[in-house]
Amino acid sequence: MSVSVALIPVFGLIVLGYVLRRVDFPGDSFWPQAEKFTYFLLFPAMLIYKLTTAERGGVELGSIVVTVILFLLVVSGILLALQIIFKWRGAVFTSIYQGGLRFNSYVGLAAVSELFGDAYLPSAAVAMAIMIPLINVLCIVAFAIWGDKQIKGLFGVLKAIVTNPLIVGCAVGIAFNMMGVEFNPVVEGMINPLSQLALPMGLMAVGAGLNLKALRGASTSFLISSIVKLLVFPLVSLVILTILEIDPVTSTVVILLSCLPTASSSYILARQLGGDADLMATIVSGQTLLAIVTIPLMVTWLI
Repeated sequence: MSVSVALIPVFGLIVLGYVLRRVDFPGDSFWPQAEKFTYFLLFPAMLIYKLTTAERGGVELGSIVVTVILFLLVVSGILLALQIIFKWRGAVFTSIYQGGLRFNSYVGLAAVSELFGDAYLPSAAVAMAIMIPLINVLCIVAFAIWGDKQIKGLFGVLKAIVTNPLIVGCAVGIAFNMMGVEFNPVVEGMINPLSQLALPMGLMAVGAGLNLKALRGASTSFLISSIVKLLVFPLVSLVILTILEIDPVTSTVVILLSCLPTASSSYILARQLGGDADLMATIVSGQTLLAIVTIPLMVTWLI
């Protein structure tokens, strides 16, 4: 099965979410609540279940940590170099920076599952658990330097990073796995169906959140941010993985994660911390649509 065909269910669910939201089914108030339900319950349930029941020793933690830190620093350096060249207004650069660095975890885990099966999910989940706090810290630093607002309540922002449901779910799942925890049949009978709901609901919520009107008059800033995120980021990852001679499973997961479009939560952060929220909305929706083409191309070429 080709990569493009394997990813049809992933992008099909995103399109379905978009269509359902536009026809107002099952109601305008449903989708924000569905996203919250997925983020705080279904997603952590899936991570806890998959990581607890995963084969022990299957995750190369050291390789993932080193690779993630290196490619985040290199891509950050590329974005800073572009800022020196183009001299964007501060708020504009924060949105370009987020668009070039952040990733959509729902699309990532769904793509890993469809392309490579559950055996690769633990490595993907651990990589995400490392990437999310590091990316958030880097983005907060960018807002502190270039954002239009003075960051207040920094402790609250950092607390939100540490208590991110994905990070908590990974931590619990890894701990249970290391302790050899086995789910009681009753508990497994509850958590397994919840975990199976996570990715379909998450992908439809991504689609429901798309704003195609934001793409009107898309700027050079959007184009540059998208090129860095969808094309340059995967190439940087491949170079680092090749130099470090990282194992095949970790390499596959890292390259796929580096191909992902930026996260929809970027818009909220841009609005709260003084970024260019309109540009961020364009980047989020535009990259998600572009990823339908770029993910199959980059995965086929690089993996």
